[in-house]
Amino acid sequence: MQYDHILIRYGEMALKGKNRKSFIVQLQNNLRQQLKDFPETKVKRTQGRMFVLLNGHDAEAVMEKCKNVFGLQSLSMAIKVQNDETEIKDAALWALENTTDAKTFKVSVKRIDKKFPIRSQDMNQVLGKHLLSNTTGFTVDVHQPDIELKIEIRTEATYITSSVVPGLGGLPVGTSGKTLLMLSGGIDSPVAGFLAMKRGVEIEAIHFHSPPFTSERAKQKVLDLAEKLTSYGNKVNVHIVPFTKVQQHIFREMPENYAMTIMRRIMMRISEQVCRKESILSITTGESLGQVASQTMESMNTINEVTNYPILRPLVAMDKDDIVQISRRIDTYDISIRPYEDCCTIFVPKSPKTRPGREKVNQFESQTDFTKLIEEAVNGIEVVTLTGKADAEKEFDDLL
Repeated sequence: MQYDHILIRYGEMALKGKNRKSFIVQLQNNLRQQLKDFPETKVKRTQGRMFVLLNGHDAEAVMEKCKNVFGLQSLSMAIKVQNDETEIKDAALWALENTTDAKTFKVSVKRIDKKFPIRSQDMNQVLGKHLLSNTTGFTVDVHQPDIELKIEIRTEATYITSSVVPGLGGLPVGTSGKTLLMLSGGIDSPVAGFLAMKRGVEIEAIHFHSPPFTSERAKQKVLDLAEKLTSYGNKVNVHIVPFTKVQQHIFREMPENYAMTIMRRIMMRISEQVCRKESILSITTGESLGQVASQTMESMNTINEVTNYPILRPLVAMDKDDIVQISRRIDTYDISIRPYEDCCTIFVPKSPKTRPGREKVNQFESQTDFTKLIEEAVNGIEVVTLTGKADAEKEFDDLL
């Protein structure tokens, strides 16, 4: 006997009313995509539940992949048996005996199939007695057991689970539209992308590259971050913008203390054009209120002026420590701290304006025409598609 299914539970989607079915279908598709390296697995759904049929694949390995899919409240390795008392007893005994470091247990039977002849409470007692009679060293603890055996007697079969693993929660990626993530290469922006994906948003990324001031290693760093994000969704297209001429012009012609604000406004204009071309509905940034001079309320107000697109800022209320903890959890931190600077750090003015007003910035911008520079940058965009198959660490090593 062995675990032959993964039982999937979803929470928030159950509240989606008429849209519920489309959310569940998207989750099913995302699970299939995540499990593409396990070709024999099948993702099936029944009323209120979803299952991954392992068909011989290792349960632990499949579980690890499933844990990266947004929309899952929890998941459990499960044994599927017929709605037969003897089969259920045998499977429950096997599940209990194959746990580690457990001394106490509890049995919880849920009888969805009302045609099954034994009621839930009675079945709890039947199984509890059977397990105690056929094992040694175990006792029952209904309040704080080491292990809770859950038995779901459904119409088509019975499923026995012995542990519940938390999922990522959120909504399935692809149910909330698409956003363009401004991916700089630092710690913050990949975390912002991860949190946007948690709300069901599909992401594309845009990166502003300024050679020779920013190196190919800095560019690869961004691609590696995007590759990590594919672990939690589908492919990610990265739009790499040649930004050298624009950036040089800004820092040569504009007042130094306003240059950072003007640069970010130009980035927004370019990002908006990419959004229009790719039918993307919003722009996402890694900004957190008050962390640096360009992230004050006044700066955000002035930068937002140049676009009517919604700007999502998932990190706006987070402390830096909160952001770092998430980056470590999603395995982007070590990539983000590689010592290769992006275009936002190479031309940092000594005293950037922390409260730039719209009138002043518009006055400075009116003294030069950025139209041709923006058009040239947009026309020179390189699109790199990440699919989750590349070995990011190997690619990085090859550059050294």
